[in-house]
Amino acid sequence: MTPATSAVARALERIERLDPALHAFIEVWPKTASAREREAVARRLPLGGLPFAVKGPSGIRSYAARRLIAAGGVPVGATSVPGPGAVWQTWGQGAHGRTVNPWRADRTPGGSSAGSAVAVATGMAEAATGSDGAGSVRIPAAWCGVFGLKTTNGLLPSPDRTGLASAGVLARSAASAERYLRHVLDGYEEPVAPSLPLPAAYSEDLGFADVDPEVAGVVRAAVDRLVAAGTVRLVDADCALLDPVRVWQAVRGGSPGDPEALAVRRENDERLDALFVAAPLLLTPVTPNRPHGHEGPGDRYSTALTWAFNLSGHPAASLPAGFTGDGCPVGLQMVAPRGADLELLAAARAVEDALPPARTPPRAGRD
Repeated sequence: MTPATSAVARALERIERLDPALHAFIEVWPKTASAREREAVARRLPLGGLPFAVKGPSGIRSYAARRLIAAGGVPVGATSVPGPGAVWQTWGQGAHGRTVNPWRADRTPGGSSAGSAVAVATGMAEAATGSDGAGSVRIPAAWCGVFGLKTTNGLLPSPDRTGLASAGVLARSAASAERYLRHVLDGYEEPVAPSLPLPAAYSEDLGFADVDPEVAGVVRAAVDRLVAAGTVRLVDADCALLDPVRVWQAVRGGSPGDPEALAVRRENDERLDALFVAAPLLLTPVTPNRPHGHEGPGDRYSTALTWAFNLSGHPAASLPAGFTGDGCPVGLQMVAPRGADLELLAAARAVEDALPPARTPPRAGRD
């Protein structure tokens, strides 16, 4: 393979070589992708034929995909999502089998943007679209060791009538995600590098979650590194929320007016509003557990630390924080005030600069 080979050709070659073992894609579009790349280059469109993947069978019709294509991005294929009848233990079903974690084939990549995270982690796409209704961008980003962003609820069009799901993006880094987001978000302005240190509150469990001690230790070590580097200054602020499990289930089930759910949701919103007055950032683990086996997570909700922000609407990102002793990636969650998506992106870039560079999964192969 020569340096002159196009980015789309490299992505398609990697899909052909790697996906038979990873099962990240349900469809691949080599002829259409090559034609779109030629058009993007000929018309000198801003993205210049940069390859991306779309989430699931309907991803090509999403608002984000249409905007990216108009800017010269090239969709190379549709990535795996959970199969029919899936319950909350989300996973991915590719064209030829269940999607595997590129770090450990015996573990799930998470979901529901399962294939999108695997495609980005292994270089089969430069970035991928996703949607996040309970953690569906952030969880697979964390478990595959890539960057994932859930935008503020309502910022981008979403077909989800409950209002829980927001559009998102997965990329190798926050810096890489910027190239895509500037063509998706209306009124995008280049994020201004924030003043350091970033004032931030830290919570291991949001006051209620049962977190794997090793996962908590990896995230705390990353936070301590950020403090030592002068990137973050921890603020003493109350991060305790009420467990939102019943609230999320009520909203998703079509009963958002349930009195108990309304009371918990209102209380959590008030607590988060007070928190973000004290600190512009909240740091937590993305998940309370490490990537589990393909049989499911057991009694522990992988969404325990993510779905509160689908209910509240805040933008939230996952960044690679490190690894557990058994070789599983762990994610650091960063949450910002509603509408502060670009400020969150800038903060994520500063955090990335202070943490070790993201590693490449052993199952990614070589160019």
